[in-house]
Amino acid sequence: MPKFQVQNAFYGEIWNLNLLVGYFQSARRAILTWNLLFVISCLVLAIGCRTPTERMEAYEIHGIDVSHYQKEIDWEMVMTQDIDFVYIKASEGQEMKDKRFVENWKALGEQEVRRGAYHFFRPTINVRKQAENYVNFVKLNKGDLPPALDVEVVDGASPEKLREGVQIWLTIVEKAYGVRPIIYTNQDFYHDHLQGYFDEYPLWIARYNKRKSPALKGKQQWTFWQYGNRGRLDGINGNVDFNVFRGDSAALVQFCNDEMLE
Repeated sequence: MPKFQVQNAFYGEIWNLNLLVGYFQSARRAILTWNLLFVISCLVLAIGCRTPTERMEAYEIHGIDVSHYQKEIDWEMVMTQDIDFVYIKASEGQEMKDKRFVENWKALGEQEVRRGAYHFFRPTINVRKQAENYVNFVKLNKGDLPPALDVEVVDGASPEKLREGVQIWLTIVEKAYGVRPIIYTNQDFYHDHLQGYFDEYPLWIARYNKRKSPALKGKQQWTFWQYGNRGRLDGINGNVDFNVFRGDSAALVQFCNDEMLE
């Protein structure tokens, strides 16, 4: 091979090597940049999750929801902080009963506040027994909030089985109390599984974004909005969910069970 051809081949290999090195350097910088952005995003998310939920003063009617996770609650102290309604976890599945429900329910009955009870729905467990678990445990009085069904897990159930079970529970409970229950879920779960199937039922939507209220597809609007899960109140050790009601005090009174069956 002539000398000049050898030199050209040599410089060509050098050129290709430089291109390859440059490519890997660019790829490495891109990976480092994406890793940095990922870490920053995680930090922002972590900080946001630890930031206490601030009360949304733009709304007139405020409430909380609690379960045994809040442990013993000083309800007299809580009621000094402009709380208009409280939902309490009553039951889950076909047997579980919240161990703090009875004391919380009784204590709230002695306060000037609207109280309600919710059931955590398990889609793969016998639905009729779940409804019986709630109905046999919760005694609603006139003026209490409607029963609420917490629907936020699929537990491996198909969408059809999930919706069928939800409808059965709602129908049994409505017949038992003479008042239409409400559905609690988060915005994404609603869009993925429930949208367009339960339009006649009031919605309690979880969306943890103070700048944006729930934006539901379709015709239905939210009635309650759970906007944060790191609220702090005197009388409760630790965090508590903060909620608002779409409407004023007169609308809340009208929404409650004044026509409920005895």
